[in-house]
Formats: sequence, C-alpha cells, structure tokens
Amino acid sequence: MAVLSIIIAPDPRLKKKSKPVEKVDKGIRALMDDMLETMHAANGIGLAAPQIGVLKNVIVIDVSKSGEPANPIRMANPEIIWESEERSPHEEGCLSLPEYFAEVERPERVRVRYLDHENEIRELEADEILATCVQHEMDHLKGTLFVDHISSLKRNMILRKLSKSKKVETESA
Repeated sequence: MAVLSIIIAPDPRLKKKSKPVEKVDKGIRALMDDMLETMHAANGIGLAAPQIGVLKNVIVIDVSKSGEPANPIRMANPEIIWESEERSPHEEGCLSLPEYFAEVERPERVRVRYLDHENEIRELEADEILATCVQHEMDHLKGTLFVDHISSLKRNMILRKLSKSKKVETESA
C-alpha cells in the first residue's frame, strides 16, 4: 500500500469525467487500498480516484469516528438508484480544496448500487454524513467539485485563494 499525492484545485484534471471499471481485479483492489491509505493519512472521510489522477469510477469512504473501528467502504462504478425527496444541508470540505468548507444541500438519503472490492454487486442505503459523502465522492467521478454547488461568488473566491497559495508554494519550492 502507498500514500499517493492528492491533486489540489484549481487543476483541470479534477474537472475530467472518469470511466467505468470493467471488473474489480487485483489492480483495482490495490488502487482501492492505496486510496484508503491516502485518505486516512490526509484525515479524510472520502476519496475519489480522479483526486489522485486516476480517471476510473472508484471511490473509497470511511466515516467512522475517532476511537471507533475503521469501517472502509470500497466502491467501483457507484450509481444512485434512489434518492429521497427530502434534502438536507451539510458543511462539506474536500481533500482537493484543503481548509475550505461550505454548506451544500443534497438529498438526505440515497441508495447506491456498486461493485465491491470482491467484484460483487452490492447496494447500500445511506443517510446523514454517509449519504453526503457518497454523493460528494460520486460528483468527483463526473468532474464536479462541492464548490460547484455553491454561489459563483463564493466558489471563485475559494478557487482564487487556492490558486494563489499554489503559486506561492511553487515559487518557494
């Protein structure tokens, strides 16, 4: 397993659509394991393959709280097959937009069908933070960031600040 580099916005790679996985094989399982290690090392609760530069429909999630046993979820080709009409706001952050948060309103509950790490078709009903995280990570597979769900004024402000800090980081390297 390996800790991989996470792409920081603004970066055109984060806006690209990823492709379905034909089968969860040894290579995809290794990718999922590396993604989980990367996510945990960055203190995240979700990570999508495009965030590490891999344009495949793969996400990993672990919303277990500190002190609880880890409960990783590995998904390939996730698709929402049902969502509640009720919506709820949650403050979201992203490993690709470090230190920035915004309230995003999404369906309160979802049912997702996906291939697990053993290439088995599974369904998961999610609510609360898990539902938000699943939807957030699935957005990455379509090239959408959580800031795409907020006002353009707030989004542009966040992206300008990230762009500036990347420029300063590059110049001091």
